[in-house]
Amino acid sequence: MTGIRPQVGLACTAEVREQYIDDADLERLEKFADFHWQEFEEETSWDAAPEASDEVRKKFVKFTAGLDALVVCHGSPRVDEAVLASSVRLKLVGELEGDRFAQRIDVEAAIDRGVRAVDTTHGSSYPVSEWALGMMLIGLRSAGAHFRRLAAGELWGTPDQRNSAPEFAHNEELTGKTVGLIGAGYIGRRLIELLKPFDVKILAHDPYIPSELASSLGFTLTSLDKVLSEPDVVVCLAPLTPRTRGMLGKREVSRFKPGTVFVNVSRGPIVDSEALIERLEAGDITACLDVFDPEPIPVDSRIRELPNVFLSPHIAGTTQRSRTRFFEEMVNELERHFSGHETLHNLTAQTLANRRGEQRSQQRGGLHGCADDLPRRFRGQRPGKISRMVHRSARASGRTGYPGRPGNRQ
Repeated sequence: MTGIRPQVGLACTAEVREQYIDDADLERLEKFADFHWQEFEEETSWDAAPEASDEVRKKFVKFTAGLDALVVCHGSPRVDEAVLASSVRLKLVGELEGDRFAQRIDVEAAIDRGVRAVDTTHGSSYPVSEWALGMMLIGLRSAGAHFRRLAAGELWGTPDQRNSAPEFAHNEELTGKTVGLIGAGYIGRRLIELLKPFDVKILAHDPYIPSELASSLGFTLTSLDKVLSEPDVVVCLAPLTPRTRGMLGKREVSRFKPGTVFVNVSRGPIVDSEALIERLEAGDITACLDVFDPEPIPVDSRIRELPNVFLSPHIAGTTQRSRTRFFEEMVNELERHFSGHETLHNLTAQTLANRRGEQRSQQRGGLHGCADDLPRRFRGQRPGKISRMVHRSARASGRTGYPGRPGNRQ
């Protein structure tokens, strides 16, 4: 780093400032940069850019003018061409939690101006993958149905009475099963790590993921049809894009074999809700759903009453640790950048095109932008070499795990 301290700004709500910024990470940042925070309260969502008034935009431009790096999150106005043009020192803009669509950043404009765009939304991959694993176990044991009976005041009964209950017709363990993943990005790769002790066979559908990554991480890439029809458990991890909306319709849901546990921790509109309900009403599969379409689930929805369904209210990625992990990894990215090293979690025009369903590429992107998640040095390498490079990188940095994994502090 140079003798002049970098100026780093954070634009977000006061709630984000309080809940996402851990003192230890802020102290780490302030060892190599000066930190500035400005409160903003613009409404935004994963699929719509914030629209700020002229007064707010002027305030935003004034705040960013002297920054070398800008981090945005909930509440921030959009970093557009005008903001970038007025921020002549800016070399990096980062999104803490933007669902990987970066609605708060005009990525193309940033690239045109030589400004690096990074995103640390993958910080939630830890709790989402954990909840996915939990739901897999719940579904295999029909735990949702057992809980409904207990909550309704039914007695335990004798062992014979319990064993004759319909819930016991589907009471399985995870060990040795076949698991299907729809999408193999950050969450999928973390889930693969969590599944290792269960000795499962993993099939994954992600049409743009590099085959060398799949081989190095020990899973098999295959068609969507096989991922739906062959596994004992199917987990939906794909992001919602124009290409994935309604991807699992009546035909796809019909491909689940009897006894399948279907888990969705991604987005509800990827699945045709009526088609799923009809298949569940047949009684031969189980569903564990953290997301649904619509949300919140209507009080009169049939999905609420089905005994072979376990529901949670879109909580998979919501933990206090995941919030602080976003900023922790952003500090890692800032330190890499200002030390002259390559950042790991870059947003590119190709990444966004893939996610929005605007463009197909066999080399980069995919359901979770997997190739873009990989540092450039890993791309195009043989599986064995990737594994060796990953482990050497982990030892050198004091970290463990897959490329791009956050640090050891869990």
